[in-house]
Amino acid sequence: MKILLIGATGTLGAALHKTLDTRGHEVLSVGRSGGDLRHDITDPAQVAELYDRAGRVDAVVSAAGHVPYKPVTELTPEDYLAAFHGKVLSQIDLVRQGIPRIAERGSFTLITGVLAREPIPTGSAASMANGALEAFVRAAAIEIAPQRINAVSPTVFTESLAKYGDYFPGMPPVDLADVTQAYVRSVEGAQTGQVYAL
Repeated sequence: MKILLIGATGTLGAALHKTLDTRGHEVLSVGRSGGDLRHDITDPAQVAELYDRAGRVDAVVSAAGHVPYKPVTELTPEDYLAAFHGKVLSQIDLVRQGIPRIAERGSFTLITGVLAREPIPTGSAASMANGALEAFVRAAAIEIAPQRINAVSPTVFTESLAKYGDYFPGMPPVDLADVTQAYVRSVEGAQTGQVYAL
């Protein structure tokens, strides 16, 4: 398959690139500052340009999304909007603009996260964003068939425990290898409207 990989230079994106490449797929990597194509998916005009440059693809895989982390009493309306634009609207626009650009039975795989179901202090904007995306995936799936859409919703990566583990007390981590397999399941499988929680 020809796969468009968004967020390819991050921790998850790099692992996904390696996994998908090993499985024989042609991977076009996309990032703001690195990758085969340089585009900011928070800008709808750049999303359109990205699809124009990529041409027809079989799958769109996203490992990108930014949200602010602050106590709820300190979060401003602008912070919540930043979370919405940085993680929700950007990925929704990948789908919205991608529907006419991907194969008839192509797929979208978006990234959400554990905070949709297991909130933490300072994470309300992330919880909002992840929950919104998961609801969108379930809703979009019934409209875009035979194209498919799923989300991968991991907890903290084992490989990132040293940096982020303290923010997720008592939550079992997940290996990047397991997260990448959830993406493989979404891309190569037949399910749609699923949220793969790890």
